[in-house]
Amino acid sequence: MSSFEAGAARPRALAATLASAVLPLFALTIFLSALLLFAIEPMFTKMALPLLGGSPSVWSVAMVFFQVLMLAGYSYAHALTRWLPARVGALVHLGVLAIAFACLPIALRLADAPPLSADPTLWLIVVFAASIGPPFFALSAQGPLLQSWFASARHSQSRDPYFLYAASNTGSFVALLAYPFLIEPFLGLSAQNGLVTILFVALATLVALTAVAGPFGAGARQLVDEAPAAAKPAAKPIGARAMLAWIAWSFVPSGLLVSATAHISTDVAAAPLLWVIPLGLYLLTFVLTFRPRCFARDARLSMLAAWSGVLALILLGLRPGSTAVGLVVHLAAFFCAALMCHRALYQSRPGPRSLTLFYFSMSLGGALGGLFAGLVAPMIFSSIAEYPLLIVAALACRPGTLAAFRAASLGAALRLIAGIAAILLAGHAVLAWTGSSDIALRVAFGGLGALALVVWRNGSAAALVGLAMALQLTWLPSLDAASESYRSFFGVNRIVEARGGQFRVLVHGTTTHGAIRIRTPDGLPFLGAPIPATYYHPDGPLGDAIAAARATHGKLRHIAVVGLGAGALACHARQGEPITFYEIDPVVARLASDPSRFRYLADCAPQAKLVIGDARLTLAAQPETSDIIVIDAFSSDAIPIHLLTREAIALYLSKLDEHGLLALHISNDRMEFSGLLARAAADLGLVAYIRRDLNISPRDPDMRLASAAVILARHDADLGPLLGDPNWKKLEPDPNIRVWTDDYSSILTAIVAKMRR
Repeated sequence: MSSFEAGAARPRALAATLASAVLPLFALTIFLSALLLFAIEPMFTKMALPLLGGSPSVWSVAMVFFQVLMLAGYSYAHALTRWLPARVGALVHLGVLAIAFACLPIALRLADAPPLSADPTLWLIVVFAASIGPPFFALSAQGPLLQSWFASARHSQSRDPYFLYAASNTGSFVALLAYPFLIEPFLGLSAQNGLVTILFVALATLVALTAVAGPFGAGARQLVDEAPAAAKPAAKPIGARAMLAWIAWSFVPSGLLVSATAHISTDVAAAPLLWVIPLGLYLLTFVLTFRPRCFARDARLSMLAAWSGVLALILLGLRPGSTAVGLVVHLAAFFCAALMCHRALYQSRPGPRSLTLFYFSMSLGGALGGLFAGLVAPMIFSSIAEYPLLIVAALACRPGTLAAFRAASLGAALRLIAGIAAILLAGHAVLAWTGSSDIALRVAFGGLGALALVVWRNGSAAALVGLAMALQLTWLPSLDAASESYRSFFGVNRIVEARGGQFRVLVHGTTTHGAIRIRTPDGLPFLGAPIPATYYHPDGPLGDAIAAARATHGKLRHIAVVGLGAGALACHARQGEPITFYEIDPVVARLASDPSRFRYLADCAPQAKLVIGDARLTLAAQPETSDIIVIDAFSSDAIPIHLLTREAIALYLSKLDEHGLLALHISNDRMEFSGLLARAAADLGLVAYIRRDLNISPRDPDMRLASAAVILARHDADLGPLLGDPNWKKLEPDPNIRVWTDDYSSILTAIVAKMRR
């Protein structure tokens, strides 16, 4: 036997040895590949969050980037299987894995300074590509590529390898569950990175073994366009209509994933714990549907998707705020829509010869859906209007809905148009009667939804209801002159009137970020000096903190405030006391600086300095020290975790006078930070005091809100008059609480602490 023949025989012998374990080998490799892929996603996005102030939009952009890169990986897999011999393609892919390994461990690259005067989306995508592009690209290609290799192996199930996609999504689902509960609470980012490197080496070894068992195997065969009767592949080549259907059925769930996640994370928290819930449900739908038998009949899936979507639209119209019931309804609507679309995908799957084309079309639809919801919609809508529109698109994706509309008579089409017009006119009638679009939406959506649920039972009616509701949601609110909406990378800011038009309020998501009185109780214009409202009342905790700093220092040399809101804290500065605001969102700075909307800056501190950018970067660059620094970035439920770490507090101390005070506004409905701050203060040799104002009447005439603040100081004496104030309590550190650092943080710590209070 020649040396060449001997060399060729060795992989065949190894393949024969692996033959009995070929299915477990491929399943394990695909499972581990997906697990690693979806563990990297939240890990790296958490690394990138501090670049842009912890904004939930970082995760939205991340999902779009990952979907586009997955499309590139699927395209690469399709090219390998179509244009190269199987063995050559396997060698090429092993080379790609080697290049990806050279880019480990993962680190932020090209991330020096985000743009301050323009939308940072493209800059963030460049950072993602430079930092994680090669490893993610290599991993994303392996699902369809390894299924194609399995189809070339001699195995009883290799003629219909689509069931391995369920194994892939099971790995992804396990990773997403493990990250917030098993990985993030116990491992810092550096330890996570090391674990990723070790698992990547193990995965590359498994991929090499699958190449031996598949393309290099003794029993390797050419792909045939055959499948069991359940798959029923088309004998003719794949046509444009089939590809468009695959793209559409992928577009809608992907777009819903991005928009629903943005809706949820804006109202709850910009943290992996909340991001993974919709993404985990998205992957679970693949696990449940990419199998011959689904847990529910297709008709049942269709009805669940229809009515859960209608309920979600009703809830959006009622605007009840962020509640557990609302969260469940929105997640249920998303889950049912994704389940229905992905089941339709599985039932239309082609034979193994077109496997990579099928996955390429799926990936293309997913990328387009993500691009629409994550990049295009923020540029064309001033609110999250894409969310209700995508729910309606999901209703239209119900099997038979579009066909029913196409087959409908002229009379049915006219009735459809008349129904939508009647719903819109009813909304306008209520609007004209009440003078408030909010009440109009409550009445119109509540009554319409109840009627739909009781009377209508078919999918076309559900689509009609959904379309009318979506039009109301995206059109009616803009007709109300008392409501303005402004969307930026950092979220949607609305200006609304409250308390019968007495106050103008700045709202981000569901969180109030400031208010100013514009009318007296009898309806006359309020022309007096503005008095800070909501959390910023002069008698509140933050007012106490600034007064204490003034008692210690006399006239304050400088006040620094992280977080602008409506600018209410400007009225706590006295004549001749300079104040600087550090704000990451240029839209908020523009609104607060406009005296026709909020007069705090113009009337109280016209010389105030506004610095745009993330406070960790901009505050570090400022040469001056302050007598007091106020960190007002945690009242929103999408908190910037990197502003609460030990390193962040050390930075604040370096910018404080020797006897200066650090005041942190920690009012939050879902998270508790006092224990974390007490523990960090003890580590840094500081003392910590807290005041909670909980007994504020919801009808307080000055629109005060319940609030809490923590003061950190180097010495007790620096707090001056607050030491004898019974409202202020000293915080004792709990040694069982782990300090947050730039390397370690877990949102579960703050959530559990809130539940225990």
